[in-house]
Amino acid sequence: MHRRAFVTALAGASLPWSTAALAASNYPDRPVELVVPFQAGGGTDALARAFADAARKHFSQPLVVVNKPGASGAIGWNDVINGKPEGYKLAVMTVEITTLPHLGLTKFTHEDFVPIARLNADPAAITVRADAPWNTVEEFLAAARKAPNPLSMGNAGNGSIWHLAAASLEDRTGITFNHIPFPGANPAVLALMGGHLDAVAVSPAEVSVFVQSGKLKTLAIMADQRVAGFEKVPTLKERGVDLSIGTWRGLGVAKGTPPEAVEALKVMAQKTMGEPAMKEAMGKLNLGYAWGDDATLKATLRRDHEAFKSLIHKLGLKA
Repeated sequence: MHRRAFVTALAGASLPWSTAALAASNYPDRPVELVVPFQAGGGTDALARAFADAARKHFSQPLVVVNKPGASGAIGWNDVINGKPEGYKLAVMTVEITTLPHLGLTKFTHEDFVPIARLNADPAAITVRADAPWNTVEEFLAAARKAPNPLSMGNAGNGSIWHLAAASLEDRTGITFNHIPFPGANPAVLALMGGHLDAVAVSPAEVSVFVQSGKLKTLAIMADQRVAGFEKVPTLKERGVDLSIGTWRGLGVAKGTPPEAVEALKVMAQKTMGEPAMKEAMGKLNLGYAWGDDATLKATLRRDHEAFKSLIHKLGLKA
């Protein structure tokens, strides 16, 4: 009797493991949420939707884009971290994951995620309305220095990379801006077009449609080199301001996600990013293609975590 009871207890103890293993082996058996931590319409959202569409050929279940904006991305990322780590919430990660902790705005860090892949990289750019009185970045900066009140600069939220880009520009030039936060780049761009801002410091991808339609004009790119689709726009470095800053976007899941699910997502991401349709879509959106595997994204996260720690301390931006 004792031996039988022991064997029964042992079998019962192994059931949770067996159930978990079985669930992982059947992954995915339902749609996977692709959580975008910003509002629809911005560069991150556009990339996510293009990726979800291209992934149909390489994943047995659909990726369903879910926008969960707020707090410069923290709301969406907290949703992924706090959900069950089963691989059914896939986060679109951005560089803000490495900035927000140093600003005292979040308790999580990049180490709460398992990296899947890096997808793209984009620089910041200074963009104004087409009817603005400044046609060069030199004219814009000169006006900002002389303005009795600081010119307003929109961003994607306090602590966002676009906030840090504008703050870094202040640091390099000695100019002060009035930073206006929004729940994403797209709302900031819409506010600019509505005449509620003087400028935005977001990526070229997030203003390209409006620049092409003649509603906005980009004055400078914060990169080492000029970017495709904006070849006529100079870099700040060309204009004597030594500043290169921008974002990247990648994919990650919550720590503790089963290895089988992580591996399936890695394979899907690599195949999806190799799709000609995906590369074509990114080109049309002016999103910089920057594929990197999980090891590449992990190294990027570690590098930026340290770099922005130093920058935020230098700029005195901690909340």
